[in-house]
Amino acid sequence: MADPFGFLKYTRKDNPYRPVEERVQDWNELQVPLDVEERQEQAARCMSCGIPFCHTGLFYGGKRAVSGCPNDNLIPEWNDLVYRGEFKKAFDRLAKTNPLPEMTGRVCPAPCEKACTEGLNGSGVTIHDNERFIIDNAFENDWVKETGLPVERTNFKVAIVGSGPAGLSAAWRLNQLGHNVTVYERSDRAGGLLMYGIPNMKLDKEVVDRRIKVMEDVGIQFVLSTEIGVDITAEELQSQYDRVIITSGASVPRDLKVPGRELHGVQFAVDYLTECTKNVLKYGKEATSKKLAGKHVVVIGGGDTGNDCIGSAIRQGAASVKQLEITPQLPQTRTAVNPWPEYPMINRTGYGQEEGLATNEEKLTYYSTSTTSFIGAERGQVIAIETTQVDERFQPVAGTEQVLKADLVLLAMGFTGAEQRLLDSFSVHEVYDDYTTDNERVYVAGDAKRGPSLVIWAIREGRKAAETVDQMLRALVYQ
Repeated sequence: MADPFGFLKYTRKDNPYRPVEERVQDWNELQVPLDVEERQEQAARCMSCGIPFCHTGLFYGGKRAVSGCPNDNLIPEWNDLVYRGEFKKAFDRLAKTNPLPEMTGRVCPAPCEKACTEGLNGSGVTIHDNERFIIDNAFENDWVKETGLPVERTNFKVAIVGSGPAGLSAAWRLNQLGHNVTVYERSDRAGGLLMYGIPNMKLDKEVVDRRIKVMEDVGIQFVLSTEIGVDITAEELQSQYDRVIITSGASVPRDLKVPGRELHGVQFAVDYLTECTKNVLKYGKEATSKKLAGKHVVVIGGGDTGNDCIGSAIRQGAASVKQLEITPQLPQTRTAVNPWPEYPMINRTGYGQEEGLATNEEKLTYYSTSTTSFIGAERGQVIAIETTQVDERFQPVAGTEQVLKADLVLLAMGFTGAEQRLLDSFSVHEVYDDYTTDNERVYVAGDAKRGPSLVIWAIREGRKAAETVDQMLRALVYQ
């Protein structure tokens, strides 16, 4: 596969990020893709290793974390085709398993790369960037629509609740299989977390809209600004469609119930990021409103969402940004209990943190730190937070109390799960491993089923749920 000596000839080269001082002035995408020749060289680094851990999806950590791609992507095969310049064949091979590679090629943390055999003693293959190249090239050459068209149509109708990555994946696969698909989304735009949960500089909304457009072109219908239980009932949906798939995500954010939580200026990160994206869609990617000029921002949570909040606040002109993380700082290198090919649990500096360190002279991230209360002014506006250091059991350490200025506090501590109200409206009380539920007409996939997870997991689950629904519907024909 590819050049058997490619990993020796060529060093790893990722799509570079634009310089910090440039990119913080707008909401344009962070990365600058390599040219075609450089991309082929990167694909050439994928050797014929014999045991491609990159697409094994090896579980560890109580079967919650995964090393390698959980979506069955045929990575060595399409890397070889990119190296050979057979870009159409590379796309066809990629599209067999991944309906949304333009999303994973931008936002996936790439557990495939961490499990790459070359990564045992080297730096791994740039699988993530290669994938982005393949799909962007496919869109440029108008190859995508053809892969979504069914051979023939059935008379079955399927409703999908939620248009995030799991919902879009399920819709695309069901349409390929010939069923008539309608996607219901309560927001004003389709895409779910891809549209409003991830900021524009990380995932350009034109990329999301491009996917929605091609989905409509192949026959998938989208019903926007429609909430189940408000604009249409669960009963009506079940009566109008042969099957329903719930892909509403793990949309309940984790709250922080400490004194002062009710103060104005303490809000969930997802709401803040949604506001940011709506401003970008309204005013353009070049417009940075500087609405946070002179304001002190504190982000509570050290994950990807917290990182996104840091980058967004900086673009809005925040005077200072601080990040609180309740866990200790991770080690700089792998430990003995975290060997290859597991995903390396090591300290990383995200793009937002890099921007924060470059634009703030003060300390950015406070590890092993817990918030004990929010302090407000007379009119109910937050002005500061009280914190304390915690030990390995997350218990307060006496004498480490500190007060930090805060005009805006963003709660980026993850999500707890799906909205129970939605599941209850469909009389769903049990969700099984094969996406079926105790309501035979209703299926659940993605984060709504497995809890907060990666976009690639949502894509896999949407595809697999669609195939399960297809099998069930076709079985009805022979009854």
